[in-house]
Amino acid sequence: MKLGFIGTGNMGNPMAANLIKAGHQLTVHDLRREAATNLLEMGANWVDSPKEAVQGNEVVFTSLPVPRDVEAVVLGENGILEGASNGAVFFDLSTNSPTMIRRLHETCAAKGVTLLDSPVSGGTYGAAAGTLAVMVGGDKATFDRYKPILGAIGTHVVYCGDIGNGSVCKICNNLMSMGTGVLLAEALTLGVKAGVDLGILADVINNSTGGSKRLADKFPRFLFKGNFEPGFATALAAKDVRLATDLGREYGIPMELSNLVDQRHVEALFRGWGAEDSDAVAKIQEEKSGIQLRLHD
Repeated sequence: MKLGFIGTGNMGNPMAANLIKAGHQLTVHDLRREAATNLLEMGANWVDSPKEAVQGNEVVFTSLPVPRDVEAVVLGENGILEGASNGAVFFDLSTNSPTMIRRLHETCAAKGVTLLDSPVSGGTYGAAAGTLAVMVGGDKATFDRYKPILGAIGTHVVYCGDIGNGSVCKICNNLMSMGTGVLLAEALTLGVKAGVDLGILADVINNSTGGSKRLADKFPRFLFKGNFEPGFATALAAKDVRLATDLGREYGIPMELSNLVDQRHVEALFRGWGAEDSDAVAKIQEEKSGIQLRLHD
């Protein structure tokens, strides 16, 4: 199938590569052509604007950092809506504001374009392996029709309901992940300072009720190695936590603990760690406790 793909960064690039490997013909666009070099070598076609990425393709995907980027790519000059024809289908793989995605959905629908929010989870390693979770909100018939394509991106593709529900699920997931990271840093520095070996402590927690994917999969790849190359950047983690607290305010939901997690991520940004992996947030707790959480082979 002919597909457009806009945004070939840390997450978008491996997802696009997996679509090519699945036999689809891709037309790609990014702010930086060099971000798509490997995709062009795999046979993808390059275009200079989102508008051109839509033309001649049955489905277009976007994978962009923040909601305002999605809005600009959809509504801006030489954007998706300028190039889309009646009947076009658009999946937004970004982590977006549910309120914004619902508004964009209405604008797209007025032009006969079907928008589905389809954020993903699993990190860059999951994107490369094609094992992401994909959370889709929007028209059910369109989801059913194109679910096999999404299967090239992830192994757990879930229909979440009406438009915006995919984004709600992703925001709630990332809030849990980032909050778990902050609490884990406190628990692990406590245990190590009290005399337990980090490897033993992590093993015990992982095999007890405190276990989590954050501790089992992510910390060993990043924090425990002192590796802060993203991964999932702290700036994006902070954005997702803020999306969650903003959504809480919008719906009148108390978010006391989430606001503390938000503050910790803001502090990490002020430290200049926005481009580092989100595990860098744990460095704040390391500094305060005088304990460095590293495992050595």
